[in-house]
Amino acid sequence: MSEATYDVIVAGLGGMGSQVAMELARRGLRVLGVDRYRPPHGWGSSHGQSRIIRQAYFEHPLYVPLVLRSYQKWRALESESGKSLLTITGGLMLGAADSTLVQGARQSAELHHLPFDVLDSAAIRWRFPAFRPGPDTVGLFEREAGVLHPDRAIEAALGLALRAGATLRFDQPLLDWKPVGGHFQVETATGTCHAAQLVLAAGPWMPELLGPTWPLEVERQVMFWFDAVAHPEQFARDAMPIWIWEWQTGQHHYGFPDLGDGIKVARHHGGIRGALGSLSGQVSEDESREMRHWLAQHLPGANGSLRTATVCRYTDAPDDHFVVGPHPDYSGVTIVSPCSGHGFKFAPVIGELVAELVTGATSQFDLAPFAPSRLTRRSG
Repeated sequence: MSEATYDVIVAGLGGMGSQVAMELARRGLRVLGVDRYRPPHGWGSSHGQSRIIRQAYFEHPLYVPLVLRSYQKWRALESESGKSLLTITGGLMLGAADSTLVQGARQSAELHHLPFDVLDSAAIRWRFPAFRPGPDTVGLFEREAGVLHPDRAIEAALGLALRAGATLRFDQPLLDWKPVGGHFQVETATGTCHAAQLVLAAGPWMPELLGPTWPLEVERQVMFWFDAVAHPEQFARDAMPIWIWEWQTGQHHYGFPDLGDGIKVARHHGGIRGALGSLSGQVSEDESREMRHWLAQHLPGANGSLRTATVCRYTDAPDDHFVVGPHPDYSGVTIVSPCSGHGFKFAPVIGELVAELVTGATSQFDLAPFAPSRLTRRSG
């Protein structure tokens, strides 16, 4: 029987997988990383010029210690790679005072002693005149939120992984994996590999790799970049924060200042879900009109010429929380996804935590809330 050639194979080298490969290689492990394309690429959910990072985490306070560690790790990665990866703009959470977004952000901020300001509708208009909030809209402003640059970040992590001794193979889809004796056999488009452990970090391909019993869904989201139609100075990086707006109960849009490529706006969740191959990569005229209609009511100055639009693919768990931890059926397999559309900001701390898990090191953080075993799988 063949012996394991590598200590760990990392399948998927996007936001999470690139960091995992880097962290494992730095610990002296023989690491093979494979990806079906050449990252950074536009086929998953970790691509493009911008992702939000924020501290007053409305989804749940348990994420706050993780994101605070991520800030430290992002700055360290900037220093080591020489690349600018994190831009602080401040962040504004908009909605009704009792909305999930505003209440959740405030709960996290108060519990973890994060500084914040609460603005009424008039104060929002005065401080950030691009927005058109209704009279009952409030805003929670946090100073340390900002923008991550994912393409640069992935390139930086992969470069440091190579420097630490990892082997990276691109344009090699992972076709199958299975336990063989005391290790794992992985089939790629170019051959068979063996490793003592396996990390699955393949984003929207996770449903295929884990199988149909797992309750994971791929969700199609569209991101738009517009020119300002008026007062472009209101959308400059030093004038507009990143923002999320719960404009109806459970309905969220988010956006960025103009970082040189237009004003980015998108919907958060509520997209079409289905098998990865069934989700169109094209943006329709109807989708553009729908976004323009929303902008006309809430951010009218951003409703200028459309520069570009692209599709992002979330990989969702039923509860919209992360799925990170040991595979419940296979000792030696670690699942690192889905992140349900809000994971990129955590990539460096997740890379660190997974490396600790794989090597058996003690961690200061508890991954139990994200355990894959919590999911109720369908009968096969």
